[in-house]
Amino acid sequence: MTHREIEQTLQDGPRLDGGSRRAALGWLAKWLGGALAGAVVLEGGKAAAAAAGTEDRSKRKHRYGMVIDTRRCVGCRACMVACKAENKTPPGVFYTVVFDQIVEPRIDDKPLFMTKPCFHCERPSCTDVCPVSATFKRKNDGVVVVDYDRCIGCRYCMTACPYSARWFDFGENYPAVEEKTPYADVPSPEYNQFRQREREKSPIGNVRKCTFCLHLQDEHGKYDKAKGRWPACAKTCTGQAIHFGDLSDPQSDVYHLLRERVAIRLKEELGTEPKVFYLI
Repeated sequence: MTHREIEQTLQDGPRLDGGSRRAALGWLAKWLGGALAGAVVLEGGKAAAAAAGTEDRSKRKHRYGMVIDTRRCVGCRACMVACKAENKTPPGVFYTVVFDQIVEPRIDDKPLFMTKPCFHCERPSCTDVCPVSATFKRKNDGVVVVDYDRCIGCRYCMTACPYSARWFDFGENYPAVEEKTPYADVPSPEYNQFRQREREKSPIGNVRKCTFCLHLQDEHGKYDKAKGRWPACAKTCTGQAIHFGDLSDPQSDVYHLLRERVAIRLKEELGTEPKVFYLI
């Protein structure tokens, strides 16, 4: 199922006039990423335990993840615009998407929107199927990345991803790039490689995905929120619904939110252990 079909399904879906917010999220989870469905509800302590994970991370410096507050998201899509501007992605490539409301406005509830980036799973199924090891999880921070120089564009990883969080670059351009305006000469900062968009050169013909804006990390692998070196979607969120940080850092917002609120992770029964949590 394509993202366009998913959004149309959501628009045509049932209106839960008397249903709970949790039920609405469960219904939405059914369509995020395909036919397989599931959302495990995590109370404060359980969410914190899930965030801690189970694998040996003694050598990992950071464990970055997101906590998205569905009660604060207003569906403005500022995160989508900011992401495209930051990473200079072409038409048809979206590192984060926002799904439309599925709950009618009511006195005791509000429309529900859901933001979906890459989930940077602890056990990503996408990396297992890549025949050339072009996509992998970084050992120092757990961010799942794609090596554009190794990727052969087979798209096995797109099929394996249960969240439909990957996109293929077919080589499309915005008019400003085609017309050779000054904007066309601005390189993409992705992976700190600063590639300019050129025909028949990577990342055209590659699979692309959210990187948690890792090009904004310093030489020690850290982000600096005070200096604006923070993932574009979280930095731009008008409703302050997107929270980003080190899930293992007791000083981080995400660490405390998962201990104070009820959260869910999508398709948790698949064992991928996504590092994106939704507060409900």
